[in-house]
Amino acid sequence: MKKKILTLSDHPLSPSGVGTQTRYVIDALLNTGDYQVVSLAGAIKHQNYQPVKTEQHGDDWVIHPVDGYGTQDLVRSIVRTEKIDMVWIMTDPRFWGWLWEIDDEIRAVCPIVYYHVWDNYPYPTYNRNNYLSNDAIATISKVTDDIVKTVAPEVESVYIPHAVDSEIFKPADIQERREYKRQSLSSAGNQDKFVFFWNNRNARRKQSGSLLFWFKELLEDIGKEKACLVMHTDPYDVHGQDLSAILQNLGLTNGEVMFSTQKLPSQELAKMYNMADCTINVSDAEGFGLATLESLSCATPIIATMTGGLQEQVTDGKDFFGIGLEPASKAIIGSQEIPWIYEDRLNGPEVINAMKEMVEMSPEDREALGEAGRKHVQENYNFKDFNESWVALVEKIMKEHGSWEERKKYQNWTLEELS
Repeated sequence: MKKKILTLSDHPLSPSGVGTQTRYVIDALLNTGDYQVVSLAGAIKHQNYQPVKTEQHGDDWVIHPVDGYGTQDLVRSIVRTEKIDMVWIMTDPRFWGWLWEIDDEIRAVCPIVYYHVWDNYPYPTYNRNNYLSNDAIATISKVTDDIVKTVAPEVESVYIPHAVDSEIFKPADIQERREYKRQSLSSAGNQDKFVFFWNNRNARRKQSGSLLFWFKELLEDIGKEKACLVMHTDPYDVHGQDLSAILQNLGLTNGEVMFSTQKLPSQELAKMYNMADCTINVSDAEGFGLATLESLSCATPIIATMTGGLQEQVTDGKDFFGIGLEPASKAIIGSQEIPWIYEDRLNGPEVINAMKEMVEMSPEDREALGEAGRKHVQENYNFKDFNESWVALVEKIMKEHGSWEERKKYQNWTLEELS
């Protein structure tokens, strides 16, 4: 009898980082032949809400489109009617308060496993009750892992960083790279320029507007004929800035900056990394940063803020695979929901100098950086280890915690001595 897992996340067939990593986990489990998966697929607008199956997995994987990430009643219904053996969730804890409110109902019959991301310190002690609402937590970065082990040491946690498929995200040869540049950039006269690539959502913490102002200063220093910036994003995202208005204001209207706005399959995205000479991420907070990992897998070096999961990509503690930028300031920001967290802000001139250093670096040195970065990815963020780690964790939780009649370890009450 196959064990049945309910996943809640971004749509696993969507191109978002959360969706992509969810799909990887699901594939790893289904490929063992020991599991079936029911997915609540959220975080996007749906054409319809009919359940979907994939050709590859058939009845073993049923995808239910949902608004948000689902509802308490929907989860209750699926857990009971499908007799779910494990609930698996992923992304920021802010999205799961409604689910953890009924964790006593869910965990009475099956365990909850949480794939967790957290961007920064100070230790978020306000997350403790959230962490205690799970049977196990997998952490995507060393920062997140330290946070969970410190804030809720009694919860089982294991470090499982993101992974990329290095057979898709792989370096092209020189001629292919030149052809990708020609196809993508010749209309703007950029095929012979140094290409910076930025692949992020146009959102506040991604510092998209700052990057444009800094890039303008770079061009004033080195000359407009030397470099261009390709931004794979929506310039009009409601959560970000009007990037087209910024370009108009800065006078960057002659192809110095190009937007790529279409959602791309992984194979096409790999071409973008190969077209680029350097991928840049200047976020003030970044739980992991999948784009820079994909770039390194394509042997394209990176410039990145030394924050969150980015810092373990740009360096292994000994060698660097691009340029890591230490924050110039750490401002404590927050909200009613998140009382405190660091925002790691960069100094503009340091970013400009890093871009200039990358432009002026010899092709041989950049190639060596890229090759070292790909080796770093293959050794530390490879699919084989990722798949094996997830299968091992799920098997362990199933065996130790059980479900339904065989449920073990969980009790929804405590004994306390009152003084």
